[in-house]
Amino acid sequence: MLTCLLTAAIDGRAGTGRIASRIGIAKDAFSFEDADDLHDKVQTLHTEAPLDCVLVDEAQFLTPTQVWQLAGIADDLGIPVLCYGLRTDFQGKLFPGSETLLAIADQLREIRTICWCGAKAIMVLRLDEHGHPVQTGAQVHIGGNEQYISLCRRHWKTQQLAKI
Repeated sequence: MLTCLLTAAIDGRAGTGRIASRIGIAKDAFSFEDADDLHDKVQTLHTEAPLDCVLVDEAQFLTPTQVWQLAGIADDLGIPVLCYGLRTDFQGKLFPGSETLLAIADQLREIRTICWCGAKAIMVLRLDEHGHPVQTGAQVHIGGNEQYISLCRRHWKTQQLAKI
């Protein structure tokens, strides 16, 4: 199947325009910025070679307008669109792109993560360079996996990183 891969230009951890997994699988992708029209980009690519699917990584970095453009790809072009990303930031606030996705997505499927206690992890805690929880700062901070920890809501509120 011919899949169009999209990822946020702001996230260059694997290299600009590259999607990589934690286990080392990587693939080139088209990078997008806030001003990019994703519908136009995908429509052009679809004209060149019929696309079977669009996959968006780091979907939390989409703008609300871009989420509606993706909906147009699904509705007008008939191409399935799959988006993967975070729902909330380290302060428990929705990312604008995630908020719009939650509002208009045809289907939501959650990839489950487990807190250290075994409960469902629904929150993300950001750590500073010394491993201490961060409570303030910019919503977007691109960092490695060692700067974030997935926790259940109870342990996110208490900032308990492990069993005492």
